[in-house]
Amino acid sequence: MAFSFFKKNKEEKEEKKQPQSGGSHYYNLKVKEIIQETKDAITIVFESPEDKINYKSGQFLTLIVPMEGKDVRRAYSLCSSPFVDGDLAVTVKRVEGGLMSNWLPDNLKVGDTMRIMEPMGVFTTEYKSDNKRHIIMFAGGSGITPMMSITKSMLTQEPDSIISLIYCNRNIDSIIFKEKLDQLQTDYEGRFRVIHILDDAPMNWQGHSGLLNHGMLVKIFERIPNWGEDNTTYLMCGPEGMMKNVENLLDEQKIDKSRVFKESFVAGTIDKELKKEGAESVEGEIVTREVTVIYDGEEHKFTVEPDATILETALDLGIDLPYSCQSGLCTACRGKCISGKVKLDEEEGLSESEIEEGYVLTCVGHPLSDDVVIEIG
Repeated sequence: MAFSFFKKNKEEKEEKKQPQSGGSHYYNLKVKEIIQETKDAITIVFESPEDKINYKSGQFLTLIVPMEGKDVRRAYSLCSSPFVDGDLAVTVKRVEGGLMSNWLPDNLKVGDTMRIMEPMGVFTTEYKSDNKRHIIMFAGGSGITPMMSITKSMLTQEPDSIISLIYCNRNIDSIIFKEKLDQLQTDYEGRFRVIHILDDAPMNWQGHSGLLNHGMLVKIFERIPNWGEDNTTYLMCGPEGMMKNVENLLDEQKIDKSRVFKESFVAGTIDKELKKEGAESVEGEIVTREVTVIYDGEEHKFTVEPDATILETALDLGIDLPYSCQSGLCTACRGKCISGKVKLDEEEGLSESEIEEGYVLTCVGHPLSDDVVIEIG
């Protein structure tokens, strides 16, 4: 019943099924439809291939586009539901300076074929018809994308569960899926409620306005059903600042952290800097070392320089390891360290149990010993 913890970097950082290395699969999917959701956001709907692509609500697709002689990869959450929608769809919002987020709306056309990596991610839950739970969602901007997928699945698969969505946006014109959300509230009255919060609200706005703060959260909690701590789960997805505020506010409300799950589109800059400052205390030293990566039944040995990651080095050598965000968040490059020690620049993409079991992320990994062996897949 619980959600898995998942973080990823969404922006900067085949009709025929084609198995690739490490058990990963790639597809060439035709663009069936492009929906202009807002001035800055589009939804890309892909034509279903002959071999059905299985996925879970809350997962993401990695889109691969050749640019300037190399493949550029970006991960985007699926807004479609495997229980409701016949086709896969992702929503892309323009980001200032974003390479892929600006290229797609400017260049992609219906009928084009895109290369994608199979759906991945663990910001998911299992649905059971006899579940009775309350999911409280906090979304900001394009953070609504995985929430839309989860909402459609839960409303159709769990008739006794309810959802409260607190959705923050800059203004009314930037609300992604506004009409769809309104329709879901009508179709599932009493089970799905949206509370909109706008930074810049119009004169006739009846809802909340300004930044989400303690007083506003208290008022919101007074308006949503109280199903008790054991039956309530909190999800958040949006800008880093918004999620930090929500985490602090939930902490003030004495919400058990085991009930709170989040998905990040960018790495936490503050936390990351603190980790870098504490790097000297980690046993071992980042120097030039040889590592062994076992992948897709093959053993690759190569030398990693101090200023490079394991993944960067492998890719430069033409070793086709799986990856997506290259920021330590999406876990597409995850492998198990079966020997030696590895230093990670970013650990937030892994759960505590995964870290304890020896899993590492090659995109942010550096060998700390001379006997590092990593098994992927």
